[in-house]
Amino acid sequence: MNIYVGNLSLETTEDELHREFTRFGEVISVTIMNDRYIGSGQPRGYGYVEMTSKSEGVTAIANLEGKRMRNRVINVVEALPLSNKSGIAIPGIRNNNRSNKSRERKYQMI
Repeated sequence: MNIYVGNLSLETTEDELHREFTRFGEVISVTIMNDRYIGSGQPRGYGYVEMTSKSEGVTAIANLEGKRMRNRVINVVEALPLSNKSGIAIPGIRNNNRSNKSRERKYQMI
């Protein structure tokens, strides 16, 4: 199970997150996102924790949501998938194909 952890202090380390989550089960990985792409390496204040089982992840979420870490109240929720890999349309999202036919303008001859 992949878990989103938000509102982290910029000083929070991956080791600290790992310690917090291992109290509730086996942790596969911990990643704190940063700005390495723009060169600063500045932490972004959120990260992801991957746990081996959904039941352990749910327990961790229930126990850590709203907890204080380094004087910040953290947000802990199940992470959403990055994309819809099944190819099934997601309700509520319109197809982005735009047709010029719907935008045809009618000009009057002067």
